[in-house]
Amino acid sequence: MTYSELSLIHLTTVVPAFALGSWLMLRPKGTPLHRALGKAYLLLMFATGWLTLLMPALLGPKLMNHFGLIHLFSLLAIVAPPRALFAARRGDIATHRRAMIGLYVGGLLIAGFFAFAVPGRLLHRLLFGN
Repeated sequence: MTYSELSLIHLTTVVPAFALGSWLMLRPKGTPLHRALGKAYLLLMFATGWLTLLMPALLGPKLMNHFGLIHLFSLLAIVAPPRALFAARRGDIATHRRAMIGLYVGGLLIAGFFAFAVPGRLLHRLLFGN
């Protein structure tokens, strides 16, 4: 699969995850709707984490000629969803809240900022040209 194809699939997971995550952060917690949409959000972010591991880093230093610093956010998106889900099921709402906020801020806001703001990244090129 090409980088462009992986990027398109990545956008199909991360854009709805951003919309759901934003909605979930602003709405009441603990409702049946919150639980259902939260599971969808976690699944999208978990899929995003695994998918982005397939995408090679195009900028900066690389490990094994593939992984870059941006892949640290991939690991966050793989680890945080199960942690948040299991914490909620245990009734450990403080851990659930920290995992969810960390996933949203790190996995969407910070990683998204780098995707848009760093020259040479695909989204930066799409928005601002070469």
